[in-house]
Amino acid sequence: MRKPKLRLLVAAVAILAIANKLPAQTTFPINGVADPREGCYAFTHATIVKDGQTTLSNATMLIRDGKIISIGTAVTLPKDAVVVDCTGKFIYPSLIDIYSDYGVTTPQRQLPGGGGGGFFAQQQFTSNTKGAYGWNQAIHSETNAVALFATDDAKAKSLRDIGFGSVLTHQKDGIARGTGSFVTLANKSENLVIVKDKASTHYSFSKGASSQSYPSSMMGSVALLRQTYIDGNWYKSRPAKEGVNMSLQAWNESQSLPQIFEATDKWSEIRADRIGDEFGVQYIIKGGSDEYQRINEIVATKAPLIISLNFPQAQEVDDPNDARFVSLTDMKHWELAPTNPGAIEKANITFCLTTADLRDVKQFWTNLRKAIDYGLSEAKAFEALTKTPATLLGVYDKVGSLDDGKLANFLITTGSIFNEKTSIIENWVQGEKYEIKEDAWKDIKGIYSLVVNTPTGPVNYTLDVKSSTSANVVLKDSLPAKFSYDGKLVKLSFSPVAPRRFGGGPRRGDSTATPSTTAPDAGGERPRFGGRQGGATTPTGPVIRLSGVNNGDIWQGNGVDTSGNPLSWSATFTKAADAVVDTTKKKPLPKMGAVTYPFGSYGNTELPKAENLLIKNATVWTNEKEGKLENTDVLVKNGKIAQVGKNLSDATARVIDGTGKYLTPGIVDEHSHIAAFSINEGAQSVTSEVRIADNLNPEDINIYRQLSGGVTTSHILHGSANTIGGQTQLIKLRWGADDQGLKFQGADPFIKFALGENVKRTASNQANTRFPDTRMGVEEVLMDAFTRATDYQRQ
Repeated sequence: MRKPKLRLLVAAVAILAIANKLPAQTTFPINGVADPREGCYAFTHATIVKDGQTTLSNATMLIRDGKIISIGTAVTLPKDAVVVDCTGKFIYPSLIDIYSDYGVTTPQRQLPGGGGGGFFAQQQFTSNTKGAYGWNQAIHSETNAVALFATDDAKAKSLRDIGFGSVLTHQKDGIARGTGSFVTLANKSENLVIVKDKASTHYSFSKGASSQSYPSSMMGSVALLRQTYIDGNWYKSRPAKEGVNMSLQAWNESQSLPQIFEATDKWSEIRADRIGDEFGVQYIIKGGSDEYQRINEIVATKAPLIISLNFPQAQEVDDPNDARFVSLTDMKHWELAPTNPGAIEKANITFCLTTADLRDVKQFWTNLRKAIDYGLSEAKAFEALTKTPATLLGVYDKVGSLDDGKLANFLITTGSIFNEKTSIIENWVQGEKYEIKEDAWKDIKGIYSLVVNTPTGPVNYTLDVKSSTSANVVLKDSLPAKFSYDGKLVKLSFSPVAPRRFGGGPRRGDSTATPSTTAPDAGGERPRFGGRQGGATTPTGPVIRLSGVNNGDIWQGNGVDTSGNPLSWSATFTKAADAVVDTTKKKPLPKMGAVTYPFGSYGNTELPKAENLLIKNATVWTNEKEGKLENTDVLVKNGKIAQVGKNLSDATARVIDGTGKYLTPGIVDEHSHIAAFSINEGAQSVTSEVRIADNLNPEDINIYRQLSGGVTTSHILHGSANTIGGQTQLIKLRWGADDQGLKFQGADPFIKFALGENVKRTASNQANTRFPDTRMGVEEVLMDAFTRATDYQRQ
C-alpha cells in the first residue's frame, strides 16, 4: 500500500520542479499538454553518402532527438526506433547556403525630407541613426542578424524543396553590415533553429539604405571602409575625445569572425582583396559570375569565393533593331558564364555555391547541372554545398556531413543527387521530416490487377501505371483515364467506353460493348475522346471515379460508377514496368568562344608582350633640340628608347620598316576622365581621401579609342563637383592590362583642386545645401583645409 504513495510523492516533486522552472527542458511555458517524446528513427538498407569521400552501401543511420546517433552497416536498433526502409534510396547531408538573407528584412532607402530630384537634392551630411553610433550610417557594424531574425516557413520551404537544410543569413544592407547568424530551415521557433548566433561579419561597397550623402561613389566607399579600419584600430585604446562609439566597438569585437565581402564583379573582388591585404584580413568574397574573365588575378587574391549560379538569360536578337543594342561583352558572357564554376575549380580556388541572385530558386538544380555540363565536377559541387561552407564558418562539427553527433540534417533521394531524373523524397532538418516528393518513395510504374466491385458484380481491368500522373486502364482496349498518386492517395477516373476509331465501326476482335457504350452523355451526344485508340487520354464522357489509399503493393478504396452508384475497388501490383534503356546521347558542348583581354570588343586572346624593336628609316620627331630627323632608326630595348640614329642594328630586336612613316612620342593627356568607374565624390566639399586608383576601369572602350588617336599616357583626375576632389592617377594606356597594369609606376602623386561655378553649385535646381555657396566660400574652404592639414602634420 506504500508504493502508490511513493509514486505520488515523486510526481509531486516533478510538478514542483516544473513550477519552479528548473532547467530540465526549456524556459518556455507550454500552452496545453506537454508531449516531450523524443523522435528516434532508423533508416535502413540505404546508400549513405556521408561526405564527398565516404559512401556506405546497405547501411543504417540512427537519429534521436534531432541528432545523428550512429551510422554504419551493423547498427543495433533500439526498441523504440521507428524503422524506415530505404532500400534503393540514397541519403545525403542537407545542403548549406553560405550567403542568404533568410528571415532578415533588408531596409529600403528613404530619401531625407521625402525625396527630391537632382544629385545634391535633400543632402544629409551626418547619420540620422539614434544612439551612440558612428558618424556614417552606411557603417552599422552593430547590426546583428540574430536580433532581427524571424523564421519564415514559406521561404524556408522553397529552400528545403531543393535540398537545403541550413543557411548563413545576414542583413544585406550597408558597407559594414554587422554579423550574420547560422540557422537551420526547420519550422521551429527562432531560439531552436539558431546554430551559431554570431557566425560571420559582412561588408560590401554599397551603402544600401543609408540616406546619408557620403559616400556617393565607388572610391568613396573604398575610402570610408579603409578609414573605418583605421578608426577601429585607434578606438581600441578608447580615446576620451571619441567617447562611446558603439559602431567601432562592435567593429572591433567582430574582427575575429569569418569576414565575408560582397563584390558584384571581378574588379570589385580584386578591389576588396586589396583592402583586406592592407589591414591583414583575408575576406571570403561573394563574387558575381565573371571570375573566369580574370582567373589569374582572382587566384592571386587567395580568397575563398562564394559563387552564384545566376547565369544571364539569352539576349533578344530576333529583331535587328533590338540586336543593335546587344553588346559583344554581353553575348560572350551569356555564352561563357556557365563555365565559371568549372574554371574556378580548375584554378584550385576554394569556393562555395549559393542560391543568391537567382531569379527563382527553382532554377538552382537546372543551373548547377548546366555548370557540371560545362566543366564543374560533381564531387567539387557537392563539397561546395556541404563541407566547404561548414568549414569556413566553423560549424563543420554540426553540419556538412553525416557523422555521429551532428545535426540530423539530411536528404533522402531516389538516386544520385546530380542525376536529372533523381527526386528528393524528404528533407530532414534537425530530425524533423519535411516531405518533398513522397510519391517517389516507391517506383509505382508497372502493371496492376484492377478489380472494380460494381453493384452487378466485379469487373476486372488491367491498370498500366506510367508515372505518378499517367496511367492506362485496359479492358481489351485502352480506356482513356486520368490518374494521380501523391505517395499516399490514389485517384483514378476512366470511361468504361472504348474510344471509337476514326472512320467509325468496331475493329476486328472488339469485345461486346459494356452497357454504357451506347448511352448518350448529359448533352445528348456520344462521348468523344482525343487521340487514337490505345493511348491514355483524359476521359470526357461518363466516367467511373475511384479514390483510395496505398497499402503497400495493394491500393484500395471507394468510388462511384457512371450513374453515381457507390462501389469499392482494389489494385494489386503484378509486374514491374520494363526497364527503359536511355539511348539518348549527351549532346556535345558547342565550341566555346575565347576569353579575351579586355573581355569584349577589340580584346586579345593573349596580353601583348614587351619586345625589343628596331624601327628603320622613319621620319622621327624627337621633341628635343635635335628636332625632326629624316631616315632615322630608333631602337627600343626593355621598354625604353635605347638609341636614336642611322644604320642601327640589334640581333635581339624585331625590325619594323618605317620608310615613309612618321615616328613621334606618344601623346600625354594631362587632364582626363576616362578609365574609371566613378569620377566625382561630391557629397562633401573636401574629399582628399578618395583615390582614382581605387576604381580604375581597365575595360573602358575609351582606352582603345584614345590609343587610336596617339594617346599613350593619361592623367585621370576627379571632376569639379567639390573643392578638393581627391588623389589622381597617372596611367599608361595598356589595352588589356588589369588596373594595376594601367598605373604608371613610380609617378609622382597628384591631388585635384577646383574653383568656379561647379564647386559652389548655387543653381536653384540643384537645391544645394553643401558649403560653400559662393566663390568666396571656396577660397575659405581651401584655406581651412590647408590650415587643418598643417596642424595635423605638426601634431
